[in-house]
Amino acid sequence: MKQLLILSGKGGTGKTTIASAFIKLSDAKAYADCDVDAPNLHLIAGQNTNPEITDYYGLPKAEIDPKICIDCGKCARSCRFGAISKTEMYKVDPFACEGCGVCELVCPVNAVSLRQSVAGELMLYSEREKVFSTAQLKMGNGTSGMLVSEVKKQMRSAAPNVELSIIDGSPGIGCPVIASLSGVHMVLIVAEPSVSGISDMERIINTAAKFGARIAVCINKYDINYENSERIEMFCKDNKIPFVGRIPYDSEAVKAVNNGHSIVDVECKSGTVVKHLYSKTMELLYS
Repeated sequence: MKQLLILSGKGGTGKTTIASAFIKLSDAKAYADCDVDAPNLHLIAGQNTNPEITDYYGLPKAEIDPKICIDCGKCARSCRFGAISKTEMYKVDPFACEGCGVCELVCPVNAVSLRQSVAGELMLYSEREKVFSTAQLKMGNGTSGMLVSEVKKQMRSAAPNVELSIIDGSPGIGCPVIASLSGVHMVLIVAEPSVSGISDMERIINTAAKFGARIAVCINKYDINYENSERIEMFCKDNKIPFVGRIPYDSEAVKAVNNGHSIVDVECKSGTVVKHLYSKTMELLYS
C-alpha cells in the first residue's frame, strides 16, 4: 500500500480541503483522518453510513477508594500534576491525572489503584469497498500520537490489498504528526504564504525529512501574498524539494466546503488547479 500523507505546518492552510480533493480524484479505496484532536475530513468526504466504533484505551487513571483511604494526604503531596485534591475526601481529577502511578506507590494502605480509562473512540466507515479510518480523542487526554497509530493500523487492516491510501494529517510537528509520518511513502506539504506559514513549513519539512519519506510542497491561497509565495518556491528550489503548484484563493471553494463538497465536485478555479497538482503529485509518488 502506497501511503500519501498531506500535512501543513500550521492550521488553516487548507490541508483537509486538498486531502478531500485528492480522495475524490483518486477514487481512493482507503483513507484516514489522523487529526484526532479535531477530525473534520468526514464533513467533506461524503460518509453516508454509520461507523463501527471501538473504544480506545489510553494511559490509566488513578482512583481512590474512600472506604480504604485514611486521609494521610501522601498521594496529594506526591502528585506533581496537582491531580489530587480534597474537599470532603481525597479525589482524583481524571483530566489532570497522567497515570504515572506515584500515588499508588506511596499510598500506605493500598487505597489508590490505576484503572484503564477510555481516552477516545476509533471509527471505521465501510462503504462500497471503501474504508475510512478516523478517531476522536477525548478532552484532557494526551495520547494523540498513540491514537493516530491505531487509526493507521485500523485502515491497513481493513484494506490490506489497496494500492493507494491518502492520509489527512494534523497541523504542527507534535506527536500526532510524528505518528502520521511513520511508514508513509510521500508527504505533500500545504504551505501558506504568510510569515508564520513559511516558518512552520520549514519546521515540518525538517521533521518529515528525518523519516526518509519523499517530500513535495504546494502553496494554497498563493495570491494573498505574492512575495511570500516566491520565497516558498525559492526555498524549495534551493533545497531541491519538488514544488507541485500554486492554488489561488477561491471564494467558491469556501462555499463548496461549507456545503459539504470537495472543491473538485464543483466548477471553481481552485478545483481546476488542484487537478493538475494531483497529477504532478501522483507522478512523484510512483516515479
